[in-house]
Amino acid sequence: MSSKENRKKNNNGSSFKEMLRRMFGLGPKHELSILEEEQMQSPMRTVLKNFFAKRLAIVGMVVFAIILLTCFIGSAVFPLDRNYQDATQQNIRPGFNFMSVPGALKNNASQIDAGSTFGAGIDNNGSLYLWGTLSNKLKAMPRGMGKIAQVSCGLDHILVLTEDNKLYTWGYDRLNLDKIPEEAQDADIVQIEAGHQISVALDSEGRVYIWGNQNIISISPGKYQGTIEKITLNTTTALAVTRDGQVVCMTNKETPFNAIPDEVQGKAVDVVSTDKTAAAVTEDGYIYLWGSFPYNEDKIPEGVQGNVKQLVAGRGHFTALLKDGTVVSWGQNNHGQANAPALKNIEKVFTNYYQNYAVDSNGNVYTWGLKGYLFGTDQYGRDVFRRLLTGGRITLTIGAISVIISGILGIIIGGFSGYYGGKVDMILMRAAEIVGGLPFLPLAMILSYLIGNKIPETGRIFMIMMILGVLSWPGIARLVRAQMLSAREQEFVTAAKALGIKEVKIIFRHILPNVITVALVNLTLSFATSMLTESSLSFLGFGVTEPSPTWGNMLTASISTTVLQDYWWRWVFPALFLSIATICINVVGDALRDAVDPKAGER
Repeated sequence: MSSKENRKKNNNGSSFKEMLRRMFGLGPKHELSILEEEQMQSPMRTVLKNFFAKRLAIVGMVVFAIILLTCFIGSAVFPLDRNYQDATQQNIRPGFNFMSVPGALKNNASQIDAGSTFGAGIDNNGSLYLWGTLSNKLKAMPRGMGKIAQVSCGLDHILVLTEDNKLYTWGYDRLNLDKIPEEAQDADIVQIEAGHQISVALDSEGRVYIWGNQNIISISPGKYQGTIEKITLNTTTALAVTRDGQVVCMTNKETPFNAIPDEVQGKAVDVVSTDKTAAAVTEDGYIYLWGSFPYNEDKIPEGVQGNVKQLVAGRGHFTALLKDGTVVSWGQNNHGQANAPALKNIEKVFTNYYQNYAVDSNGNVYTWGLKGYLFGTDQYGRDVFRRLLTGGRITLTIGAISVIISGILGIIIGGFSGYYGGKVDMILMRAAEIVGGLPFLPLAMILSYLIGNKIPETGRIFMIMMILGVLSWPGIARLVRAQMLSAREQEFVTAAKALGIKEVKIIFRHILPNVITVALVNLTLSFATSMLTESSLSFLGFGVTEPSPTWGNMLTASISTTVLQDYWWRWVFPALFLSIATICINVVGDALRDAVDPKAGER
């Protein structure tokens, strides 16, 4: 390569690097003196340099960015069903121990059942194990029970049958749930079922014994007493299979579960039920469904029909063990309970509520479904973590939009007022004083009450944005006006007027870029104020209302003494996120203010 080509290549490389340095404001490589640096740096670059010199500001900006991204991305990854409620999952503390099977049971399991937040299992030696989120009453396991033959878990109680045919129950002990009938203790029990505040036992003669709260579910075997082969419970119904293969509904009122298909009668070998759907299994391994299908329970996966060895049901899903030892789940999947793993050589499956357990030929236990909740649940059984993400997105959006509205109004009004002065300034500033003199929070509450009750929830959210924005502009307007009064007398403005440039263009194209940094600092601080104001309105019941969450109305539901003392997770996490986000915004705003006016910190 010739020397001429080398010089050309070096010049091209230098030109490209110089272009990059100028585009991104990197400046020359060599160290500049203080005077050279002051001359070459733009005002914005100086502001950024002063800002990034403050470590606390950088930390605040990063933490707030993490919160912002977590709320917006997390609410998309973990979508919230605003109308979802579950009475069985109320006020559950944070943790992921619902399916934490003890190590001694993992390779030696005989039978397993699940309660609302806990599990119980029996090993091959008849020993009983408990795990999960257990109340003090559930932890109080009776002593001296001996070897356990069967275990069944209800909403918050446990029922066991020992090998010497004795029944024991503990946990929830009201409404006669702890009163086992004497005739049941003397009978030869073959099956036990613990349901929603109710318990049932079935003896070898086909007789059913019932005790507990029958106000929720009223069971009466009636003419089928003495013919029952197997019984199953859900929160509203009891179904049974008789010895001649008939499926019967044993409740005292007409329900969708009474519409039993004729195809199963005389051929049924098993019956199970979710809260909305019943299923019977026939001798040839086919499943027949009836009831309602809110979670597509009727969409039975391919390869299941004709191959069912065992069928079990949770609150909204089914799990089937097939004849080849594989497992299939379908139906409700809000907790991953229908995501059955690829398993082989499974001998038994157990399902209740939202938990699934599978035991293979070696006694190994496999689990899938609801493990617990990261931030616990609230009084309606709703996941606090999901509501925190969606609530944060709404709170941050309301704060940002209201700041944008107030910023636009304040900059426009302040710009015209400061530039024109005179009567224009007088009228606009008097209007700003009137708006600024209004009692902000009471007025926002009144407007929200008068208008908000007449519009849907989405409209109410937009209305709150407008209220916060329209009532918050006077401070920005006065700040911009003060800067305009100073800037309009400078030489570049005079030059622009001499060139015949329109006054509106002078205001927004020539003067405003030189004063906008001060307004941006104020808007940053107003962002935190708007978030706190929205949370205050929601906390007082005049902002975003249930079931849509915000950090403010999540705190509203936590103001009782009981919640503060016993259910700390319901108020700690919303308060923590709101506090951290507000502090970070204020730290960033203070750093920007000092960066724009370095002398501000000296005053």
